[in-house]
Amino acid sequence: MFTLIISLLTVLFSNNFGAATVFNAAADSVLVTPKLTPVRLQDKMLNRIYSEKKLGAFVEDGQTIFRLFAPQAVKVTLCIFTKPGDTKAEELLLTKDDDGVWDIALWGEKRGIYYGFKVWHINEDTANGNKPVCVDPYARAVTTFNTYLSPRLGLLADETYDWEGDKWIQRDWRDAIIYEMHVRDMTAHPTAKAKKPGTYMGLTEKGITGGLDYIKALGVNTVELLPAMEFANIELPYKKDSLLGRINTWNPYERNHWGYMTSSFFAPAAYYSEDWKTLQWNTWQGKEGKQVNAFKDMVKSFHREGIAVIMDVVYNHLSEYEMGNLKEIDKEYYFRRTPEGIYTAVSGCGNDLKTERKMVRRLIVESILYWMKEYHVDGFRFDLGKMIDWRTIEEIIREARKINPDVIFVCEPWGGGYDPTGFSVRDWGAWNDQIRNGVKGENPVNGLGWIFGKWFGNNSVQRIQSYVNGTLVRDLNGLFTKKAHSVNYLESHDGYTLGDFIRIGTREVDPAKPVKNVDALVKLTPLQARLNKLAAALLFSSQGMLMIQAGQEFARTKVIPANVAEPDTHKGHIDHNTYDKDNEVNYINYKHAGLNKDLVNYYKGLTRLRNTYDAFRRAKYENVQFYTFEEDFLLGYSIKHEGQRFICLFNPLPHKNHTFDLPEGKWDVLVNKEIAGIKSLAVVNSKVTLEPQTCMILKLK
Repeated sequence: MFTLIISLLTVLFSNNFGAATVFNAAADSVLVTPKLTPVRLQDKMLNRIYSEKKLGAFVEDGQTIFRLFAPQAVKVTLCIFTKPGDTKAEELLLTKDDDGVWDIALWGEKRGIYYGFKVWHINEDTANGNKPVCVDPYARAVTTFNTYLSPRLGLLADETYDWEGDKWIQRDWRDAIIYEMHVRDMTAHPTAKAKKPGTYMGLTEKGITGGLDYIKALGVNTVELLPAMEFANIELPYKKDSLLGRINTWNPYERNHWGYMTSSFFAPAAYYSEDWKTLQWNTWQGKEGKQVNAFKDMVKSFHREGIAVIMDVVYNHLSEYEMGNLKEIDKEYYFRRTPEGIYTAVSGCGNDLKTERKMVRRLIVESILYWMKEYHVDGFRFDLGKMIDWRTIEEIIREARKINPDVIFVCEPWGGGYDPTGFSVRDWGAWNDQIRNGVKGENPVNGLGWIFGKWFGNNSVQRIQSYVNGTLVRDLNGLFTKKAHSVNYLESHDGYTLGDFIRIGTREVDPAKPVKNVDALVKLTPLQARLNKLAAALLFSSQGMLMIQAGQEFARTKVIPANVAEPDTHKGHIDHNTYDKDNEVNYINYKHAGLNKDLVNYYKGLTRLRNTYDAFRRAKYENVQFYTFEEDFLLGYSIKHEGQRFICLFNPLPHKNHTFDLPEGKWDVLVNKEIAGIKSLAVVNSKVTLEPQTCMILKLK
């Protein structure tokens, strides 16, 4: 493998491009090499420098223009390849303006070419061509050689596309039922029966078990894609020397499956457009550029079903190991560093982006607007959003709303502290960790929550009541100025699934022991089923945005296969951190959905209930009235909205029935311990008795 990598580096990172004449094709005249004066701009000057010139590679007025912002470079050349892997390239010298932008214009429309830049800095020998070829930060399509160094080239693809009248899904944030999912995982498992498993195309195939048809049947109205911008698929070789001087001791899979190592902010991930059963190492990926239209086809297909598409985006750090990216373009400008010049690592990845710099801010904002305009994306979830400076956060939502006033903005409000309130006052949504930890707990070993008849941290009945009403700042320890800003969730890609959390929390499963039969494990026991339904009913009846993770509806388990080839010391065990595994740990197994069909139907019923009745999304604060009980943990409340009235009752006590008194009138039972939906299951009055760890939702006739 090292031989192949070194061979590739010889091609891409050396001066072996032949003796092409350096000329300005637009002017059809030989360039005079500019005087390369040393530049080392002071920090304050770097903060001020700004350009409004269009950046990247684009066709305009019969020319193809290439522009790169590299304020401290002393020389930049454009390298044009006929195809990826070529040993020679045409190399052309760019000129620099006063604002740090290098450019060249070539006659003709050069669509279909592969290109990159070589960048020299002060104290570097500009006659030495042994430089990495850097990918264009604004490249709209990218081809990558699959190694941990991820050499990339921009592809000037044809972006012509017929949207057939497609527009953004415009929906009140309070109405969003978000399904967090991974493009590949939804159809990679054989039970999905996809013809093109693991791809954008497979995700929208009709008449298969998994993918879009399955998602639509659940009743959710928004999908949130785990990172689908071009990202680094491969990490360092496991426990072997690397060309970067670091040794990987943590990831025997040598993979980054989830995608949180973004490299190109304008390019869709090519991996999801390849007809591969698994990633092909030492192979060029995305060289045909079909990922561009494949992503658009996917969005259009979801929109036809009334389902919005949100992208999980990573602007807080850059792909850590790859060669030929912003680090080589200008590491001092683009990254936060210590006074000693060391990259800061608040992100945990060692290369935090300096978002407060004007041209980094511009890069982020223009990336967002591009995905909205070019791909019709309906919203965004920001990974470690707290690491992005507030001015950038404010500019993002201001500019995006000029395009789509209802565009959804959600952040993971971590990165130097947990601060959803700071986002809420700027009219952003944020993940509500309080409801997650309060309802199920923080960890299943010694941090159980309300559904187990326990209190985690500062939780109490009053805190649970606050979650029901949107976790507003008007309540003690509240977080949000508007309930629409609260993204209520119990499970995400991070940590244990809700199903596994409950399996471990009930002590019916020992996480220290290997699982011998995954099908037997995933099949819910009566206790596990009760707790899953109890948690789901509370989640779906709470005000705010709502999010579930793919597979939550059938109590998905994440067990590392016992037969994986990698030297994983935890194989056969339940996993809580699966970012590195492109295998059945992460794939959605639709057989398991069948094994827990009762829970799937319960989730379907809850989505119908929430979609049908505005009361669970739009009730005024004062119209949600809570009952008081002598017994701790019990929860009951009525909701009045536009002439309708509902009662929600919850008994999380592990071993005790409770009888609830009902207001006068006849009440239709819409949700009980077994079934959820909008059809009356029974008519009751006066009193109802709830068994341990069960719930009931009623509507006044």
